[in-house]
Amino acid sequence: MPGIRFVHRTPLPPVEAWLRLTDWERHGAQVPLTRTIIETAPPTGVGTLFTARTGVGRITFDDPMEVVLWRPPAQASPGLVRLIKHGRAITGWAEIEIRPGPAGGCEVEWREELRVRGLGRPFDPLVAAAARLLFRRALARLLRA
Repeated sequence: MPGIRFVHRTPLPPVEAWLRLTDWERHGAQVPLTRTIIETAPPTGVGTLFTARTGVGRITFDDPMEVVLWRPPAQASPGLVRLIKHGRAITGWAEIEIRPGPAGGCEVEWREELRVRGLGRPFDPLVAAAARLLFRRALARLLRA
């Protein structure tokens, strides 16, 4: 399972970054040909279910996810959300941690392990590189002031 990890710094305060990064519908808007379908009533918390549906017309695949850890940032305490991917095509997990930055603003750390079914380990470096590029771009757009 390829692992992805990167850190992004933003001038946004941790609470604002948290609100932007846990607005799951906005995630879908940042990924090409993707929309997010929220399957549980607000507010978001442990047990929230949503699906990122990617594709065109009848050629689509779903990436269903469940929030299994929900700890918003509070004052100097970091925030952490953990998602489990329950899909047929994509499995694994993702975490987004938000902590106060050393000079104001905050740091966002994105960690993810994913497996694309049907692709063996020789494809792990390609899957990781593509996912890292896609998620970094989405994260930067979600945090854009």
